[in-house]
Order: sequence, then structure tokens, then C-alpha cells
Amino acid sequence: MTNALSKLLETNGAILADGATGTNLFNMGLQSGDAPELWNVDAPDKIRALYQGSVDAGSDLFLTNTFGGTSARLKLHDAHNRVGELNRAGAELGREVADKAERPIVVAGSVGPTGEIMEPVGSLSHSVAVEMFHEQAEALKEGGVDVLWVETISAPEEFRAAAEAFALANMPWCGTMSFDTAGRTMMGVTSADLALLVETLPNPPIAFGANCGTGASDILRTVLGFAAQGTERPLISKGNAGIPKYVDGHIHYDGTPELMGQYAAMARDAGATIIGGCCGTMPDHLRKMREALDTTSRGERPTLDQITDALGPFSSASDGTDDEAAPERRTRRRRRA
Repeated sequence: MTNALSKLLETNGAILADGATGTNLFNMGLQSGDAPELWNVDAPDKIRALYQGSVDAGSDLFLTNTFGGTSARLKLHDAHNRVGELNRAGAELGREVADKAERPIVVAGSVGPTGEIMEPVGSLSHSVAVEMFHEQAEALKEGGVDVLWVETISAPEEFRAAAEAFALANMPWCGTMSFDTAGRTMMGVTSADLALLVETLPNPPIAFGANCGTGASDILRTVLGFAAQGTERPLISKGNAGIPKYVDGHIHYDGTPELMGQYAAMARDAGATIIGGCCGTMPDHLRKMREALDTTSRGERPTLDQITDALGPFSSASDGTDDEAAPERRTRRRRRA
């Protein structure tokens, strides 16, 4: 399928994605516990500013403010009957910003996890999950996104449900999981597992990879894990801007713009083609990432020692691919910051 992202991949050796949604919106006044998606209608100028900040910093691609846009997540805010309205609005604002840019900008429709646990561990059935993802996908499509982008997924069952829903919407897509538990997702998926999973899907993603998780070092180790499987699909790396710490009662990510610039170049060398930031990543970080990608030559694939020397230690001794690293399955609700 020919689409804006595929065209960009044909001409760019490395694509800069955007940074954090939540962190930036909190700085604009969003309160903890509020649904960011409501701002697509209630504060559209702030959402335009969010998107424009990424474009001005040099991003080639940004995600819409629709991470929690399924009916399951919006139900927590008594907005489950507004899936179409809120997702369309978030996409339309993105289309508006992208279309006035002087270079090609890809608008990716963000789709986060439902927040429910799927069968057989939980009670969410495959068919209901597909229905929820399909409803959101259709609204994002109507709003004008170029590609759908499911992110921060932990369970393979949920990844498969999203893929099926996107096929029903007849839309190209990308997908990332969050590897935050000793190199695995909280439901036990390893980098190798995901690389194999995407090849079993009837409609595999344009690109796949990792987002969020822990620090920049850990996500690069995960990218190396994808590359080790010999995949020929473009890889995504959207790492957090360092490690979160409490400073004066607020969460602060300790990754400097300079560190994120190093991360971006090393992510490219590790095998990632689409490189961005997640929690804590601000426009200042993106500018340094753009500069690093534009001014440094592609190097050899970094070793684990080179990664830790440049970006700091790993949060765990294992990358999750050994049997001893398998965590107990646990449940948790998460919002991308």
C-alpha cells in the first residue's frame, strides 16, 4: 500500500518522530487524572501548539493526541460515547498542522492500550477489543491521519486485535510495545517475540519497535534485540528522556537534550529507522536529536558497553531473552507521558 510514511521511508535514512504528549500537555496546564483527548475539542489551540512544537523542532512525523481514545479508556472520564468526535478532532488538528508545513509531515493516529486485560488472563475478548480498536481507527481515518500507530502495548493478544481492526479500516499501521520489565513487556513479551509476532500477522505493520519503557540505554538494547532477529522491516525507537525523578513535587526526566541527541544517533546505528522520544521528551530534546541525525555519519552498530558508556547503565542485567528473566504477569493501567 502506497502511503505518506512509505514514501518518506524510501527517501530518508532516518525519520525523526515526535516526543512526549503528556509531559508537554502537563506543561500547558493539563491536570493529573484529566483526559488529554478532551482538549482536542475543549482546547484545540493547545493541541495545535503541541503538534506544531514537534514540527518546528524538526520532526518528520508526529502522533495525534488520541492515545486514550478507545471507548474503554474514555469510559473512565464518562466520554465513551465521544470516541468518534474526539478522535476525529485530534486527527483533523494534526492534518491542519501538517498540511501547512513546508516539508512532508506524516500524521500518525495514536492508539494506546485499552487498559483492560485480554482473555485468557483477563476478561476482554478478542472480538470486543477488535471492535473498540476499529471504532477508533475509523474516526482517525475520517480525521485524515496518514497511518495508524498502536503504542505502549504489552500483550500479544492486544497487538493482534489492533492489527485486525486496522485491516478492517483498510489503513496502514505501525506498532510498538513497551519493554519495561527486565527487557520484557509486563505480559512477558521479549524483543525476539515481537519480531516474530509481526511476521505472523495477515496485515503486518509498515514498521514496528519499542516505546516508553525505562531509559534510553534500555530501549537501544531492545532495538539491538529486534535487529538480531534479521527483520527487514523498519524499526521504531521512541525512548524516554532519561529516568523519571521527583523534583519539588513534580516528575522530572533527567535526560538532557544533549543525551537525547546521542541517543538518536545511536538508535540509528543500532538499526532504528524511525526515532523519537516518549515520556519527558520536549522540543528542545527533539532539536538536538534532529541535529545529531543530520550532522553525524552513520556508524557501526554500538556494543552494549558503548551504549552504557554514552547513555548510562541498563535498569536490569538482562535483556529479557533468557528464561530466568521472565517476570510474573501483573496488571497495571498506564498513560503515556
